[in-house]
Amino acid sequence: MVILVILVNTLISLILLYLAWRMWQIKQQLAYIADQFTAYENCTHVALNKAPENIYISHDNIYKLRQKNQVLQMQIQQVRQIISLLLLGQQIWQRYFRRLDLTSGKKTVAK
Repeated sequence: MVILVILVNTLISLILLYLAWRMWQIKQQLAYIADQFTAYENCTHVALNKAPENIYISHDNIYKLRQKNQVLQMQIQQVRQIISLLLLGQQIWQRYFRRLDLTSGKKTVAK
């Protein structure tokens, strides 16, 4: 009977020792995870700490780009108008000289 009690106590002790060892492992894993979260929090703090300033700088840069874009759009419109006027002048010029050629009796050679 004493041997049975000793065996049961030994078995209970071994089970408790295994549980203590597993809890120690889980504690180590939780400590590692907590350290990782702390490191991630520090990294995000560094990255996000300057976010408002960077947003304001980006906003200012976008505003400047829009201003430049408006100037370029106006210049493009002016160039298009100049090209349209040149094409209109070319058409008028061709009609005028075609009439002169027809009235003078000269034949124009088609190219």
